[in-house]
Amino acid sequence: MHSTTLQADNRAEVAAALAQDRLIVACLCAAWCGTCSSYRATFEELAMKHPEKYFLWVDIEDHADVVGDLDVENFPTLLIQRHETVAFFGTMVPDPNVANRLIETLAAESEAELAKLAQSTAERRQWQSDCNLRTLLA
Repeated sequence: MHSTTLQADNRAEVAAALAQDRLIVACLCAAWCGTCSSYRATFEELAMKHPEKYFLWVDIEDHADVVGDLDVENFPTLLIQRHETVAFFGTMVPDPNVANRLIETLAAESEAELAKLAQSTAERRQWQSDCNLRTLLA
């Protein structure tokens, strides 16, 4: 499996994929960013390593109407969620091992543990209302 790139003509398909019962791993990047360009291959490798998860590539400038209000401070930024729970939102060191470890750790957590984690800090509670991809794409 490979990642999906959000396009103007596939939003309904992406929304349907986000509604499925699997972990969502989204990379928020920009076409002009050299780090993002080189991270794309890493992101594809991660997608192939985790075919049961949904990997989504989002250009934040092309899709500012969807993610424009998100506070993307640096690139690459990963957003990981299961169902309605945003488990992670932040800049990722462009190292495949670090991202893989994060994905595996979050995938291993139960729904209850992810929900508990999502409420553990003010920042994480804010992610729930601001960063939910299902809501942003609706």
